[in-house]
Amino acid sequence: MSLSDVRNFGLGRWIMTAAGLSAMLFAASCQVKPLYATNSDTAAALASIDFSEADDRVELEVRNNLVFMAGRGAGEPVNPEYDVDFNVTTRYIGVLLDLDTDLPRAGRVEVRADFTLTRHGTGEILKTGKRRAVALVDYPNQEFAKIRATRDAENRAARELAELMRADIASWLGR
Repeated sequence: MSLSDVRNFGLGRWIMTAAGLSAMLFAASCQVKPLYATNSDTAAALASIDFSEADDRVELEVRNNLVFMAGRGAGEPVNPEYDVDFNVTTRYIGVLLDLDTDLPRAGRVEVRADFTLTRHGTGEILKTGKRRAVALVDYPNQEFAKIRATRDAENRAARELAELMRADIASWLGR
């Protein structure tokens, strides 16, 4: 082993050490914080959102779930900092027909929402988004049971849609 080999080995070792230290410093500068921490600014911002009024039953389910989840059960804010205006549409799709009776046996309830997050008072648009949730439904032979199954599917889809919307809004507010 010559002197130049020893020097090159020392230089390579020095470069590897410097690269390792640089990577450690870079990793130390990254911050990870929980999105829904109880003492975070995101939780306070979520609790200060005023959600628009509902036009129908499914939209009311979405709104009630949003108010409950955003305020952590405390209800609507007294002095909101943000407004969320949203519109919910419901579709019944993918119905499977019973070939013998030509009656629907199963299907899907799709609930979609278009929403806009604005600053309260100024109306400045901060974020817009679209979300959708799908719930499966089986249609029994009895008419009342069929109505109840459809309503349960709408409620499940509304709850899931509210969770998706809250997560989307929280991720933006957590910046």
